[in-house]
Amino acid sequence: MQRHSGFTLIEVMVTIAIVAILAAVALPAYNNYLIRGKVVEATSNLLQMRTKMEQFWQDNRTYVGACAAGTVAPLPGSPAGTLKYFRVSCSNLTLNSYTVRADGQGNDLAGLSYTIDQANARLTLSVPSGWNMPTGNCWIVKKNGDC
Repeated sequence: MQRHSGFTLIEVMVTIAIVAILAAVALPAYNNYLIRGKVVEATSNLLQMRTKMEQFWQDNRTYVGACAAGTVAPLPGSPAGTLKYFRVSCSNLTLNSYTVRADGQGNDLAGLSYTIDQANARLTLSVPSGWNMPTGNCWIVKKNGDC
């Protein structure tokens, strides 16, 4: 008699079920990891803009006129203010104050907004649906509201 070798249907179904369970756990965690990596673009560029804004103030004793091309504090990106995952803009440019804002772009970051000002106040203005707002004045980095 010949002996047949191979897998039974039940063995294949159990293997598929195990892979599906692992994927159901791993994919959301991986997507959250990718989002945290994209958030760094905003936070690092806002911190760089803060340094540039202070250099502009040291040279001019005002923030008026900053964030323009040709100054020591131009908006990052090309075109100006456009990054891969965020748009950066300046507002409230006065003698002694400024606000630099980064707004998320794309499906996973739409609705996410960060700001920094002359007092180094780091705020999360808004978050995408499904995210929790942070309890303090900080930049959110995770969906659960952690800064």
